[in-house]
Amino acid sequence: MSESTFDPRAFRRALGNFATGVTVVTAADASGRKVGVTANSFNSVSLDPPLVLWSLDKRSNSHEVFKQASHFAVNVLAADQIDLSNNFARPRDDRFAEIEYQPGEGGAPVFADCSARFHCENFQQVDGGDHWIMIGKVVAFDDFGRAPLLYHQGAYSMVLPHTRMTKRDDSQPPSSHFQGRLSHNLYYLMTQAVRAYQSSYQPRQLSTGLRTNEARMLMVLENDARLSTHDLLREVAMPVREIDEAVANLKRKGLVSDDADGVRLTTAGIEQTEALWAIAGEQQEKVFAPFSQAQIETFKTVLKHLISRC
Repeated sequence: MSESTFDPRAFRRALGNFATGVTVVTAADASGRKVGVTANSFNSVSLDPPLVLWSLDKRSNSHEVFKQASHFAVNVLAADQIDLSNNFARPRDDRFAEIEYQPGEGGAPVFADCSARFHCENFQQVDGGDHWIMIGKVVAFDDFGRAPLLYHQGAYSMVLPHTRMTKRDDSQPPSSHFQGRLSHNLYYLMTQAVRAYQSSYQPRQLSTGLRTNEARMLMVLENDARLSTHDLLREVAMPVREIDEAVANLKRKGLVSDDADGVRLTTAGIEQTEALWAIAGEQQEKVFAPFSQAQIETFKTVLKHLISRC
């Protein structure tokens, strides 16, 4: 393709086939001016020394602060932080208004509940066409291991395990664990069934960006329910410490509210919970497709009986 026929829009669409993570890069200068931009150009450069890069549009009003600041922070967003990404992608007078953050190295703002955070010392700025390539030396980092937010073909996406990595190989002989007496031990069979179910269900649930205890908390709250700590303790089967932590995280994300009468879902919480139930429903239909409705109802009856008697 010659330069005369080069189509920038087609080029951008082609680049969109490369799925990337989403970050918000922040900095603060000596006078306290703060800037933050959404960027999917983040990448690693070197392990020794530890260098990373990202690129900034030369037309950006934030460039002067990034140039003057001693440090910048790369906040790698989790799957449930779309609103944070949008906030720093749109033109606004004060992008930090009503946004909770803490000062990182050099005063660069960092956000809670990210997938990871990298605190970087300004190392080098390179001319890269219509962008500045900003290279930073990592002086500290936080690895939270949460499912990341992805960007692909102009839309937000999320990561899921590849089907080839989760599908059981039918050519393999049955496990010896199911031979002999274990094949008749109902407790063993139940625990193995739960593990097998979770191996494909839990990654889909985690891909929403919610921790397991947070998702479990949302799913026990009906749209119009208000549950006390005692009620939650009974329903979610988690230690009080985990319940308190989950409530605090969900409240910070605007998914629940709490008062003296208990915890309840917000409008955003109802929307998130419906998404979780959709995932659960799809998984259930997939797993139990080989069985008749009568068999499924019998299975439910057995489980409910065990729950009520044990």
